[in-house]
Amino acid sequence: MITNGFTYFAFIVFFASMIILLEKKSKSKFFKYVPAIVVLYFTVMLLSTFGLWEKTDDVSRYYGLVKGNILPAMIFLMLLRCDLRRIFKLGPKMLLGFFVASCSIGLGFIVTYAIFNGFYEPGAWKAFAALSGSWLGGTGNMAAIQGALKVPDSHMGYALLIDSIDYSIWVMTLLALVPFAKKFNIWTKADTKVLDDVGEELAAAQQDMRDKVEFSDIMILLGSSLFVSALGQALAVYLPKTTFLTATTWTVLFATIAGVIFAMTPLGKLPGSNQLSNVMLYTIVGLIASRANFGELTEAPIYIISGFVILAIHGIILTITAKVFKLDLFTCGIASLANIGGVASAPILAASYSQVLVPIGVLMAMLGMILGTGGGLFLGKIMSLL
Repeated sequence: MITNGFTYFAFIVFFASMIILLEKKSKSKFFKYVPAIVVLYFTVMLLSTFGLWEKTDDVSRYYGLVKGNILPAMIFLMLLRCDLRRIFKLGPKMLLGFFVASCSIGLGFIVTYAIFNGFYEPGAWKAFAALSGSWLGGTGNMAAIQGALKVPDSHMGYALLIDSIDYSIWVMTLLALVPFAKKFNIWTKADTKVLDDVGEELAAAQQDMRDKVEFSDIMILLGSSLFVSALGQALAVYLPKTTFLTATTWTVLFATIAGVIFAMTPLGKLPGSNQLSNVMLYTIVGLIASRANFGELTEAPIYIISGFVILAIHGIILTITAKVFKLDLFTCGIASLANIGGVASAPILAASYSQVLVPIGVLMAMLGMILGTGGGLFLGKIMSLL
């Protein structure tokens, strides 16, 4: 049994690296539908259930120190890739599809929580707020909301369970619909010429960006992100506090705003922010999972059903919008997956239509990353009142 704090932290990072290696070397389609980060969460949770480490004072100290300090840094790094000027080039119909997808997901959470509220554990709205952050942006947004609202690690198991099972089935559904794109577009009377032109323009612009990551890039990005984290925590001390707006919430919001602003500066053009933020993300998810166990997931079925209800509401509203505003199936699918799947899934769906459309999937997912944390906190506030 692990009782030393550093050994505990080192094992989590090492174990995460083994999952990444397995994903890279595996020839199975398993990781196509179940992301490595989900596998990491549930395997670490399993090890926690078996008692591989003990929650000693030293272990708890490392957990709080590492997670609390690198969470804002991770948010800042993730958002450095989200240049709003490029996102606005997507055009009105793509942006309409995205915002309708976001709003329908938000409405799905509110309606579903109102219907099933009596079946959930007390305070379950916090777990749903964290999940909504993931389904409006990505896993990084989920981790940000979990930290901001201090969601119990035991409750996060439900959020990850929905994010794994329901999400995987939704991805498979959207991929299965790709062959029916022409029939859908005829039904909605959509014109895809503008979409093709935007895809080619973005693909050409992406080729001009530097791909090779240099030592100076890593040091500048690491130093900047940690400084933003420290500065945000220092400023949060002086800001007004409520039961909802805690010091951690202010720090997360500060890192979000800083990331969006600096994405439009030369710092946002440095390669390496994606890799570095993913290191932090996998570390944080591993740490969160290490504090939960399967014995606490006693109400899993109702949570999984809730996830499907949210997706059903989302899908119906998005389909009606497509018919009214003549949106094509690609726009609807990418808008949906840019929210629910994020950067990991939207480009895959885009590539199934055409390689030239991949940059659109990436940009749409980045927009979700910008709005995911704030949107999830807003939905959490509404659900807390139900």
